[in-house]
Amino acid sequence: MGRSVNMLTPGVKISQDTAEIVIWAPFAKVAAIVIKDRETLMLHQSERGYWTLTTDKLFAGDKYKFRLDNGKELPDPASKYQPGGVHGWSEVVDLNIYKPKADAWQNIPLAEYIIYELHTATFTADGTFNGIEQKLGYLKELGITAIEIMPVAQFPGARNWGYDGVFPYAVQNSYGGYKGLMQLVDTCHKQGMAVILDVVYNHIGPEGNYFNEFGPYFTSKYNTPWGNAINFDDAGSDEVRKYFIENVLMWFRDFGIDALRLDAVHAIKDFSPKHILQEMREAVNALMEQTGKKHYLIIEFDLNDKRFIDGIENNGYGMDAQWIDEFHHALRVTAGGQRDGYYADFDGIEHLAKAYQDAYVYDGIYSTERQKTFGVKTNNPGEQFVVFSQNHDHVGNRMLGERTSILFSTSMQKLIFAAIMVSPYLPMLFMGEEYGELNPFLYFVSHTDDELITAVREGRKNEFKAFHSDNEAPDPQAEETFLSSRLNWDSLSQHEHQAMLAYYKLLIALRKNTPALNNNDRNNLDISFHKENQTIQLHRWEGEQHVYCYLNFSRTKQPFELPANERLNVIFRSEEETVGQNNMLQPESIIIYAN
Repeated sequence: MGRSVNMLTPGVKISQDTAEIVIWAPFAKVAAIVIKDRETLMLHQSERGYWTLTTDKLFAGDKYKFRLDNGKELPDPASKYQPGGVHGWSEVVDLNIYKPKADAWQNIPLAEYIIYELHTATFTADGTFNGIEQKLGYLKELGITAIEIMPVAQFPGARNWGYDGVFPYAVQNSYGGYKGLMQLVDTCHKQGMAVILDVVYNHIGPEGNYFNEFGPYFTSKYNTPWGNAINFDDAGSDEVRKYFIENVLMWFRDFGIDALRLDAVHAIKDFSPKHILQEMREAVNALMEQTGKKHYLIIEFDLNDKRFIDGIENNGYGMDAQWIDEFHHALRVTAGGQRDGYYADFDGIEHLAKAYQDAYVYDGIYSTERQKTFGVKTNNPGEQFVVFSQNHDHVGNRMLGERTSILFSTSMQKLIFAAIMVSPYLPMLFMGEEYGELNPFLYFVSHTDDELITAVREGRKNEFKAFHSDNEAPDPQAEETFLSSRLNWDSLSQHEHQAMLAYYKLLIALRKNTPALNNNDRNNLDISFHKENQTIQLHRWEGEQHVYCYLNFSRTKQPFELPANERLNVIFRSEEETVGQNNMLQPESIIIYAN
């Protein structure tokens, strides 16, 4: 029967002069590997639906597919490379040859992450990992300590956000494949910069999804927005869980990735006694103990349930941090954004003050939109929460993909970013915001299935029909939609964009160099607000240093009071006009004092 199933790793692994082949196909009666232009080798049946073979007839660079009972030739679900796309041949890869060389690199503490989210194909005109590499000097000068790359798992065509990936182990061919990603990670580490990779474990995309041909990777027990849920707790789920746990370990062990951002884990359906996220945490802990390297698991999550970010020792799932959309929603409404859709539950400055203080706005209080009491209170440290004023979702979910630079005045843009940087949480920027990028970030795809293309187009139109009767959603399939979403780096030759970039650099440096702003200690924070004046005051401290931040979200000057008996100096202001003796805040501005 061969090795124990506990020792089997899905896919093809090159070891010295042999190749080890493992697939999980419990539905099959026979299974074979078809080596392109050469021969077909039969696989041996093992326990629990595994098929295996150790052979000296398969080499790195060979193209292959699997043939099961019905004679179909299918790509490998654990393929490391799909040079011909999602319907093409899989390619044998020896990841050991191309592992990143910066072995001395040690991941920086999570509390020091200043994150820059980017989409590979629209970040530069090159649209590849090499294009990102050419901009790392720029990002380091900006003050970024970690880049976050939107999903790179192989998807159809060359234009996609990445959440339609269908080969979780294969790096997108049009981006530069596994070699390009490894080179990028290596260069980031040499620059002292960490790498976060966005991964999707809540669903598999539609086109090129061959998983049902192999086994019960999905279950009809639960529905998700994308169809049947991935099978994490139904019959056959042991092997499905192992498939995704091994995927987590591959990114860390073989690619040198520092952290994973797990997409929408609230859509992962798992009622097992041990949640799949906890099992992933335990596997990563074992890897870290073995290698001495530190790796983080960051989740996108909107249930306000601290169990997900509590440590395993506290009966939690052990995730290191989570994205916190509620801070974003409260901030946008405070800045004057529309209160519709998922913003409708947020009243502006009162909720923003609560987000600063409590992390979760809805922490056991009644939600009108949900029509129920929602969330729990959390005392988790500040570095467990990632905050932002914009990201791919909140820009791209708008019909016309407008960024903050289109929706708000220059002074309000500055204030919004400052509101992020003075928080006790981990700050994240979305590519281009640092210089006020004007191009949109739209939703785009490049499917080849005509019926699927029609469905995506109609779905996008219907999504916005009730809100934008005078406009029509841009065609997600059109190349122009994709091209218009690329950053316009030429705009940096213009004064207003240079000024915004300088502002971002200054504020990032201020956070790094001011202990009271750089400590992520939620206990060393006092907050007050004035609803009528639309002002907020933050008092943060570290040791003997005290910092006072005054934020005015109104369109008029507003009064503020400095603490009595303190010798304070202005260390930052978003507007150049000097504050007079009357202590009046300029409209849409922030001023920061320190002792």
